[in-house]
Amino acid sequence: LDLTVDKKKFMIGLISRLTDQKGLDLINYVIDRLVDDFTQIVVIGTGDPQYENMFRHYAWKYGDRVSANICYSDDLAHKLYAAADAFLMPSRFEPCGLTQLISFRYGTVPIVRETGGLKDTVRPYNEYENTGDGFSFANYNGEEMLGVVNYAKHIYFDKKKQWNQIVERGMANDYSWKSSKGKYEGLYNYLLGYTV
Repeated sequence: LDLTVDKKKFMIGLISRLTDQKGLDLINYVIDRLVDDFTQIVVIGTGDPQYENMFRHYAWKYGDRVSANICYSDDLAHKLYAAADAFLMPSRFEPCGLTQLISFRYGTVPIVRETGGLKDTVRPYNEYENTGDGFSFANYNGEEMLGVVNYAKHIYFDKKKQWNQIVERGMANDYSWKSSKGKYEGLYNYLLGYTV
């Protein structure tokens, strides 16, 4: 990945098709403040040349803080899921989203925009109730995204016990077909009760 391994840095992963849908313009807007001395971002994906070149440029500009892997490698993707502290999905829209579910399984905390399947599957962390399994922001806005990333970093660096609980809650999620089947059967039986 051409990054220095440093346990004192917060590593953000992004595995995605590099398209407008994925909210990459938000990253472009705040990248100078996103990749500070305590943060690294690793990108894996291909897509629109403008975004491929954008991440190549930032990898050149920021050296050991940005890694741009303009490819898709299943092996590399799984290594990033396992290595990253957080997983960023600032999507403009996201009908379903699978990568946040994969990140849960690896213990990587998702940071998502509240849209579509991301809103349905990531429960935002509540510091006062100690609930949630990720972090989220509502508006399609780079400043709001940066604020949530910085908040996640604060929890990661300053409240390690709470961070580890977020990780554990995410890993305990069950999005298997067995779990989904039970929910669908319950809904189906409920609806039958009103139609029979």
